[in-house]
Amino acid sequence: MRLQKAMSYLGLCSRRKAEELIKLGKVKVNGVLISEMGYLVSLNDKIEIIGEIKKEQNLDKVTFLFNKPLGVVSSVKDDRGRKVVIDFFKNENYRLYPVGRLDYNTSGALLVSNDGELTNLVTHPSTHLNKTYIATINGFVKDLHLQELRDGVELEDGMTERALVKLISRNDNKSVVSLTIHEGRNRQVRRMFNHFGYEVKNLHRESIGFLNLQGVERGKYRKLSNSEVIQIKELCKKNKEKNVIPTYKSK
Repeated sequence: MRLQKAMSYLGLCSRRKAEELIKLGKVKVNGVLISEMGYLVSLNDKIEIIGEIKKEQNLDKVTFLFNKPLGVVSSVKDDRGRKVVIDFFKNENYRLYPVGRLDYNTSGALLVSNDGELTNLVTHPSTHLNKTYIATINGFVKDLHLQELRDGVELEDGMTERALVKLISRNDNKSVVSLTIHEGRNRQVRRMFNHFGYEVKNLHRESIGFLNLQGVERGKYRKLSNSEVIQIKELCKKNKEKNVIPTYKSK
């Protein structure tokens, strides 16, 4: 990740401000002054702004599973003044950031962490980490369309990979569908349904890998255990090393 993007992602400042600070020679990475605009870093690197004094923070690695409400931005800061995920973690003495994104109008499971290794593994497309969504759409969803969702849908950015699709309920007014995918395209689930002319009225991410929101109320979170962190990392590494792509049987 480029340094200025990492600084923005971590909530240190905006990307434009980061570029200004780098040009002024006020940014260090692992204690080394950086003047190269495209300098590449990982989220495990220590990035600091010279002259900035901040409250001492706990540097231990930690990851939380958050049940994101609707109308919350998956970010550290928002230029438009909207509520962001990190607003819910003000009592935690860590420099945290969301692991990936969940749309403003989508609720549900989101990891929040300061663990760069976990972040890189969970968000990298090669790890094929399953994510399950519950979509409420308008109208009566056709069996043919459910099968096409399973097989793959041609979107403007290419064909989607196979998905696990289960019909929960349907009537003339609305249908509720569970959909499990491992890709992370922008607004992918909504676009998959839009492809057939359905409008997604409500979208909730139920789980990430084996992590589900059981016992976690909307707007609340829980800390992952060390064994859960190890397990999610090992799952991602295994999929990446073996190039494992989930295959789903038709239901």
